[in-house]
Amino acid sequence: MKRLLAALLATGFFSGAGWAQEGGVWLQVEALPTLNRAENRARAYAGRFDAVSGYALGSGWYGIALGPYDPAEAQRLLGELKAAGAVPGDAFVADGAQYRSRFWPVGARGDAPGRAPVVAETATAPATPLPEGAGPGATSPEAPAPAPRVETLAEARASERDLDQAAREEVQVALRWAGVYDAGIDGAFGTGTRAAMAAWQRQNDHEETGVLTSTQRAALINAYDAVLDGLDLAVVTDDQAGIEIVMPTALVARGEAQPPLVRYDASGEEAVRVLLISQPGDARRLAGLYEILQTLELVPPEGARGLDTNRFVIEGADDSRVTHVEAALIDGAIKGFALVWPANDDSRRARVLSEMTASFKALPGVLERGKVPADEAQAIDLVSGLQIRTPLRERAGVFVDARGIVATTTEAVSGCGDVAIDGQLGATLMMQDAASGLALLRPATPLAPRGVATFQTGVPRIDDKIAVAGFPYGGALSVAATTFGRLADIRGLGGEEDLKRLDLNAQPGDAGGPVLDMGGAVLGLLLPGDRQSGRVLPSGVALALESEVVLTALEAAGVEAKRTEARIEETVQAVARRAGEMTALVSCWE
Repeated sequence: MKRLLAALLATGFFSGAGWAQEGGVWLQVEALPTLNRAENRARAYAGRFDAVSGYALGSGWYGIALGPYDPAEAQRLLGELKAAGAVPGDAFVADGAQYRSRFWPVGARGDAPGRAPVVAETATAPATPLPEGAGPGATSPEAPAPAPRVETLAEARASERDLDQAAREEVQVALRWAGVYDAGIDGAFGTGTRAAMAAWQRQNDHEETGVLTSTQRAALINAYDAVLDGLDLAVVTDDQAGIEIVMPTALVARGEAQPPLVRYDASGEEAVRVLLISQPGDARRLAGLYEILQTLELVPPEGARGLDTNRFVIEGADDSRVTHVEAALIDGAIKGFALVWPANDDSRRARVLSEMTASFKALPGVLERGKVPADEAQAIDLVSGLQIRTPLRERAGVFVDARGIVATTTEAVSGCGDVAIDGQLGATLMMQDAASGLALLRPATPLAPRGVATFQTGVPRIDDKIAVAGFPYGGALSVAATTFGRLADIRGLGGEEDLKRLDLNAQPGDAGGPVLDMGGAVLGLLLPGDRQSGRVLPSGVALALESEVVLTALEAAGVEAKRTEARIEETVQAVARRAGEMTALVSCWE
């Protein structure tokens, strides 16, 4: 710039909001919605101007102002600065009535300028040269800067009274972040807030008064906002998703849009991701999306979650990441977002999530499947290009009563952190017997199976046609597949009375499923192919655990099972339908 603006700032204590002093006005050059961004901009202005101040404006906004100036001079300076491009085109002359607590310069005293006289140099007057090596704010040896005066308790109380509701709540939020406050954010400075203020003062070597001075409040808020440095939080408007939201733009960049998600993937080394959720919908589709999103690998299964008629929230955490997902029904559309953040970085994650939640705005427009072209990356185990979380293994079981208790094999549940029955996690192990290979599962909440096993207690004939129901393709099919074969022997390969040998091509996902006669009665449970002392059975040979062994275990567990000795012949279609109704998908998860 061709000229240096210089103005002397008031140095006394300031009093009262609504403080336009006699004849004094300011040039308000910017207003920003977060303290961190406002401080960064104030710092930039301070590199060019001497008379830079920052004040809270209320409602969560912060203003940057130059001055104070004589009103006539202020109008002339504003015109020159705009013409030179030194300030934004929407800068204006302000009387200061809206200015509240002061945040810049850092550590400045008081809440708002008061009755100090206005002294300003014009833009045309050359600045007084500074000594060599001195910068803005430097003092000469002949005139050392006076030591800052500490506010008295009465002055601290007076400045505190002028805080608006938003500023008071911000203090409580910052105290909570500092670890000294755990009560509600209500802006009421009661005994809990006072105790927290005293604790913060004690931790920072200040006198414990329970009332923060202006300087102490600024230091607290500065520390609170410092965790956001380097994240470049900025409002992002995604017209395709119809969403406006603050994002850490230094860490993520826009990726692909595949309904119902727009992906903002990590742009650097930090494993941060943002997903925007956008699709047409109603309460039914909202509930479906709630279930689908929980299957994604980037949403750990451990964490709080909840769904009501028009909104859901999902929290998930593991050793590597913390994920927050939320969405709501808004004007016939489902809109929301997900934030995926590295574990063990709670301070920054909590601040970013707070900014994102507060700034989220649904705009017109929605991500619709028909309007986004398909690509070659589609797969059944992907949702919007994101990998679905998959179980360690998937096996079959058979429903043995109307409550949904399932008989399966010990191999199906071995080494599992969690077990699901037909997708419902939290199944408990009622019993398991390593010798026979049998396990019984109780669902987390009672299920209502479409069919329940009836066990055949009569002796079958060798070479009878039989059927096995299971999940050879894992959970890719929602209903069990049925494979037909024949009963090769009513004993095992070594003559075991509790086994039956089958002539059947079974797959690993069939293990634990029911072996049925052609009347739909259960002859036993299919065992894994390596049941015989770890030896793999030849192709076309399978073993089944005798139904009497299963019935004995059910009786010991207090489960009353259905029995029959009738020998009837049904069609292949009827047996397959009956088998599908009684067969459960058993999933083993880490």
